[in-house]
Amino acid sequence: MSEPASISTGIAERYATAIFEIAKENNDLAGLETGINDLAAALGESADLRDLIASPLVSRAEQEAAITAIADKMGLHTILRNTLGLMAEKRRLFVIPQLVQVLRDMLADERGEVTADVASAKALTKTQMDKLSKTLSERVGKTVTINATVDESLIGGLVVKVGSKMIDSSIRSKLNSLQNAMKEVG
Repeated sequence: MSEPASISTGIAERYATAIFEIAKENNDLAGLETGINDLAAALGESADLRDLIASPLVSRAEQEAAITAIADKMGLHTILRNTLGLMAEKRRLFVIPQLVQVLRDMLADERGEVTADVASAKALTKTQMDKLSKTLSERVGKTVTINATVDESLIGGLVVKVGSKMIDSSIRSKLNSLQNAMKEVG
């Protein structure tokens, strides 16, 4: 991980931990999750919002006024709104995308869920997704949500990543292994 990315993640983790603990104390994790999803959707849809959180040209006061107005208009969770205002004050709005991801991970962990990133050569059918989810759930011991992508360069098979573990059963990796073995022989 690059240094700026790890710094951003570290900052996001500290804010996320505070937000999560307060929401948990207030028994309002569902409200927090709704706010996070709304914020993520707004970031995805609005280039102006992405520019606001990343631009060094916008002053702290302008950032704070804009982000709190946006949070009010969106009806974001009070804890989230106040934290965004504080982040603007401290010039930390640039970590909002990481904050959203860390909070999503914390909420999933609280529910006993884990996300598996699955790459396949062709789109998986509903039955295949269900089977894979069931198998992974048995192995991991938690409910598994699958984030599926298609990578035609795999030729066939799957690449599954759950947390820090990765299982690569793709034909591409098997061909690469065979190629390496043949280089060693010759």
